[in-house]
Amino acid sequence: MIPAALENQIPRGNASNVNAKVVAEAANGPVTLEADEILSKKGVFQIPDFLCNAGGVTVSYFEWVQNNCGYYWTEEEVYEKLDKKMTKALYDVYGLVKKEGVDNRTAAYMVAVSKVAEVVKLRGWV
Repeated sequence: MIPAALENQIPRGNASNVNAKVVAEAANGPVTLEADEILSKKGVFQIPDFLCNAGGVTVSYFEWVQNNCGYYWTEEEVYEKLDKKMTKALYDVYGLVKKEGVDNRTAAYMVAVSKVAEVVKLRGWV
């Protein structure tokens, strides 16, 4: 299932009716917190919105890099780089799911927060 248009498309009231094995959140915030818990208990494999949507932002970053360098990649090179980034992101999240015993959303937050913390530390802000 791919909720892709609006937030809160899957609230507590209809989460128990979802029969999908996978929910790929293409919209921003399509699953409420209560529904997220219901889907997790049902064993639905969820790809959180900020992970599922990261491809567009990543390609925008690639465009920025290319424009700053004045060197442009082919469409094939962009897709290859995107595939590597997105695959690594998914494996990083799933690795934490297995290691820490948390759901995909929690693991994705853990990966994101740890990356921000590392950057803050490297820049000497803390």
